[in-house]
Amino acid sequence: MLRRFATAGLLLLGIRRSAAAQGVIVAPHAVYLNHLTRSASIILYNPGAEPTEVTISLFFGYPVTDSLGHFTLRVPDSAGTNMPSATAWIEAFPRRMILGPLQRQTVRLLARPPENLADGEYWSRIAIAAKAGTVQVKGADSAGIQVGLTLEVRTIIPLLYRKGPLQTGISLTKLAAVRDGDSLDVRAHLQRLGTAAYIGTAQASLVSERGTTVASLQQPVAIYYDADPVFKLGLPPALPPGRYHVRMTLTTERTDIAPELVLRAAPVADSTEVAWP
Repeated sequence: MLRRFATAGLLLLGIRRSAAAQGVIVAPHAVYLNHLTRSASIILYNPGAEPTEVTISLFFGYPVTDSLGHFTLRVPDSAGTNMPSATAWIEAFPRRMILGPLQRQTVRLLARPPENLADGEYWSRIAIAAKAGTVQVKGADSAGIQVGLTLEVRTIIPLLYRKGPLQTGISLTKLAAVRDGDSLDVRAHLQRLGTAAYIGTAQASLVSERGTTVASLQQPVAIYYDADPVFKLGLPPALPPGRYHVRMTLTTERTDIAPELVLRAAPVADSTEVAWP
């Protein structure tokens, strides 16, 4: 099963976002547990003016890319014994609560792994569902019937459980750039190496024959298995015709993750030539 991957999913189905659709704020945006401590916590905060009913659940899923190069979340119907799922042995306390206006709540996460758990990295996803109010729907008739839709905002964050020595790395091949209107679609094949997911940053730049960088991007990436992403490189208006180089670099540098949680790997880079227009 594939689902469009996002950190937070707003399930509104054709309804414009409003104050009533405000969910809860979640921190941190990713949870890391290890075999020594086996516990962690997340903080929920209700920034709205109304109470919000919050439910915590866990499921197994990991990001992949679809045929268009978009990241999606693959959620297997069942996690087989060969899949590195931690979902069955992660507990959240509490799992259900009412958050009042401007109220904070700590949710504890406790791992109870099997005694014979092999060294490695195991994954899960934490879904924080907030019922955030009701939107009235006006019909075409005037029979006095009012219909309200209860809105639910879901925030999904990754959980990674680590045991033993782990390594990660990335292989960057098949770099290509294809023009798409006023931008370039930069495509690459990324193969994860080692025993843990590759969490890092992708940087791409368009460089002129004179060595001037005319466009660039920087984007966080999480490669759990092989992926074929497309990075959209916006171009300046009236880009002079000529030959350019597209350069891509992947590193494990992340400013949004505590340094002690980052698995380091050597940077990798590649380049390809493109003519404009």
